[in-house]
Amino acid sequence: MEYTKSQKYNTPELLAKIMGPNPFKLQEEMLQNHKIPTGSRVCDLGSGQGLTSVMLAKDYGFTVYAADLWSDPEDNRKFFKKMGLTPEQVIPVKVNANAMPFEKEFFDAIVSTDSYNYWGRDPKYLDTKLLPFVKSGGYLYICVPGMKKDCHDHLPEVLLLSWTPEQLAYLRDIVYWTAILNNCRSAEVISIYEMEGNEDLWFDWIMQENEVAVGDRKAIGAGGGKYLNFIAFVLRKK
Repeated sequence: MEYTKSQKYNTPELLAKIMGPNPFKLQEEMLQNHKIPTGSRVCDLGSGQGLTSVMLAKDYGFTVYAADLWSDPEDNRKFFKKMGLTPEQVIPVKVNANAMPFEKEFFDAIVSTDSYNYWGRDPKYLDTKLLPFVKSGGYLYICVPGMKKDCHDHLPEVLLLSWTPEQLAYLRDIVYWTAILNNCRSAEVISIYEMEGNEDLWFDWIMQENEVAVGDRKAIGAGGGKYLNFIAFVLRKK
């Protein structure tokens, strides 16, 4: 697909801040034809250094809570200001996804780009830990890195060039995620699908010079990407 919104973020300075496959492109594909109204209060869950939050505020017109456990809210606040956003447009907060500090039904929607797989694999998570903070009729847009077909019983050697079996346990196929979503009682599953983007998103990542990206080059450069994909799912709270 053409990533028209993402093009403006394709700068060395911003790409140096990415923490995995290009989050701008992932988010743009995931939010094609989205149903979240402009002006909505949105939680960017697992926002990292705030790149996806900038895009949600600038390109989609949301009021964004940039929620992340590992990033420094003050650093993100300075970054948002540098990107021309006001404190009213993006609010950085330190948040544990398993212990959300917000009022019930606080958000019109929750968006999570390339991080949900770290905490959302518990079949009870959506009903007990996340959906209580979404208004009735509100949406969840989530995308995760995955596998085209689950191969944990016999992991390809090429993937082990960069990742341990424990790290690869976070990557699952669409059958796995469909089963997780089917356990949800508080929301309707609108869609779950394999995303188009894969190779170019990984390429943007492994071209960075940080230690993690350099390590990932081994598997991706040897053809490991053929086993991987990205999976998106959309839910609407009942």
